[in-house]
Amino acid sequence: MILVTGATGTVGREVVGRLPAGLAVRVMTRDPARVTGGPASAEVVRADYGDPASLARALGGVTAAFLVTGRVGDDDERFVRAARSAGVRHVVKLSAAAVVDPRADDVITRWQRATEDLVRGSGMDWTLLRPRAFMSNALSWAGSIRSEGVVRALYGGSANACVDPRDIAEVAVRVLTEEGHAGRAYTLTGPRAISAAEQTAQLAEVLGRPLRFEELAPEQARTVLAARYPRDLAEALLAGAERQRAGAKAGVEAAVPALLGRPAGTFRGWAEDHRRAFSSL
Repeated sequence: MILVTGATGTVGREVVGRLPAGLAVRVMTRDPARVTGGPASAEVVRADYGDPASLARALGGVTAAFLVTGRVGDDDERFVRAARSAGVRHVVKLSAAAVVDPRADDVITRWQRATEDLVRGSGMDWTLLRPRAFMSNALSWAGSIRSEGVVRALYGGSANACVDPRDIAEVAVRVLTEEGHAGRAYTLTGPRAISAAEQTAQLAEVLGRPLRFEELAPEQARTVLAARYPRDLAEALLAGAERQRAGAKAGVEAAVPALLGRPAGTFRGWAEDHRRAFSSL
């Protein structure tokens, strides 16, 4: 039995959709109505990290679990405790590439490092997936692209080896269903680093319409982020942008092609497949 958490999120829903038929699959979510795709035999269970009884029910009989947590806190600790008690043998944890950057010391990265330590020390087999930024983060520009033909971002010339979430999901499925991945950590990137300005140009080509890139000043970016996130998270994102400007996120890793036997997906390919999200039609 494989358990997938975060099943309605960017990566989790792609994992569910890629698990092969014939496997015993259980999907954990706070809102079962939002779960789509996946093997017809998949069991969907309502559970929450903050509800120990629901976690115990979700983990009963599970041998391997894909663990996704999206907020700084103790959700990972609660899950690991429950998984260990339920006899889970292998936990595949979605982490982030920043954990291996000694210059990263923001609240998000410190939390991710702590959760990795927790999983490694759990007594269960573990595998860590450390993606660079998701290509799908560009969806945050969809509104201004549709209404104004504009992309606004901080440090538009700085490059990030962002990765297609579908590649992350395909790696996760392999790690969950194949032997030989216990005790391994994989940094997952796209095939090359690309800047926000380059992404804007590629989106313009894909959409067949002119788009303009507008550089945000740091204080403008702080104002935008502060309207969406708590202050410590907004500051963490700004710190990440500074590290990107210094080149910390431009390195390309070989894990995706090595694990999947094909090149990592490109931003242009991702954009072509998500054209409708940016179109005003």
